[in-house]
Amino acid sequence: MLARLVPAGDLLRERLYRRLWTSILISSFGGQITMLALPLTAAVLLHATPTQMGRLTAMELAPFVLFSLPSGVWLDRVRKLPVYVTGELLIALVLASVPAAWALGVLDMGYLYGVAFVIGCVFVTAGSAAQIVLTQVVPRARLVEAHAKNALASSAAEVAGPGAAGALIRLAGAPLALLADALLLLVSVFILRGLKVHENPSATAPRAFWRALADGLRFVRSQRLLLVMALLVGIWQMSHQAALVVQILYATRELALTEGQVGLCYVGVGVGTVTASALGHRLSGRLGVGPCLLLGLALCGAGWLQLALAPAGRWGVASFVLMLVGFGAGAVLIFINFLALRQAVTPEPLLGRMTSTMRWLILLPGLPGALLGGWLGETLGLRWALAAAGAGALALAFAGWRWTLLRPLRRLPELPAAGHGPS
Repeated sequence: MLARLVPAGDLLRERLYRRLWTSILISSFGGQITMLALPLTAAVLLHATPTQMGRLTAMELAPFVLFSLPSGVWLDRVRKLPVYVTGELLIALVLASVPAAWALGVLDMGYLYGVAFVIGCVFVTAGSAAQIVLTQVVPRARLVEAHAKNALASSAAEVAGPGAAGALIRLAGAPLALLADALLLLVSVFILRGLKVHENPSATAPRAFWRALADGLRFVRSQRLLLVMALLVGIWQMSHQAALVVQILYATRELALTEGQVGLCYVGVGVGTVTASALGHRLSGRLGVGPCLLLGLALCGAGWLQLALAPAGRWGVASFVLMLVGFGAGAVLIFINFLALRQAVTPEPLLGRMTSTMRWLILLPGLPGALLGGWLGETLGLRWALAAAGAGALALAFAGWRWTLLRPLRRLPELPAAGHGPS
């Protein structure tokens, strides 16, 4: 049915990619529930402080710092699809444990820290595996289009998901709402198990662990484009995490929004992501992949900064929604180009190590960013954390435009036959 509604030649005409896209749509819808339910459980039910919210986010990021590099070596030795499927299943089980802990009276911030850490561990491995599975399904020349369509699937969930999540949280409570995400993840697992991808993970991977790890690091270090993007997106992640840890607190305490109202506001993320996903491929073609990435940095920064400066009351709520729209659009423009660029210059035997190394590099600054956001929110006020995030992202976009190779980068580089991208 879906294939008949799209133009001839569209990626969604391909049955294999269409199944992957459907799985992403379903799991993304469930992810909208968790995105709201987990921090709302901490902020409203457990009365978390800004510092505790920072720690909660930091616990989800910590596995990237600890395990990203070795997981990349491991991923280049195994089939990626089973890792992806197992990860979805494990997250479903962990989320289902939260309402059980709540019913037993043992749910506290320590328990949520543990849940966040396990989810982070899964994202380190299964998240990287998911990105590599896409390269086994889609030709490299169509990666920007594929990432844009994946973002569109996530965007569709972000339009309908937050409102439904807010209503579900208000009806059943934040802990019980997590069961809905667990069920949707099980549906995603069922779809993913039907994918048939061809890969030979052990053909060229070095047997020695440390040699394989060094090869991945050496490759990333040799690629100037990868290093520049790691620096820019890594510093952006610091700003993003600083803003993220105070957003829910700002909405519930400064703007006095209920759980349902927060969910409705978060529809703004979906509006931004749908718009950017629908236009992202064309924008990249017109502006260039590098400038489009930098535009995404600027949109996020402008959103955070205007929220920090906005008055309370109705204008504050409108500013909150505007920030979410800007973040949704900006994040899509950043990542559809960032992911496509880094995959375009990486030979297949190094995709696992490159992906994990890049994720390690960009999320390493996120951990101190989350802690800094919590500290700023508690000591100076929530607005100061948002202002710091916004000013930092805008300065980053300007620096990237002025002093990096992204500004003149119009299209995806081609991978040379020898297997090494341009440095």
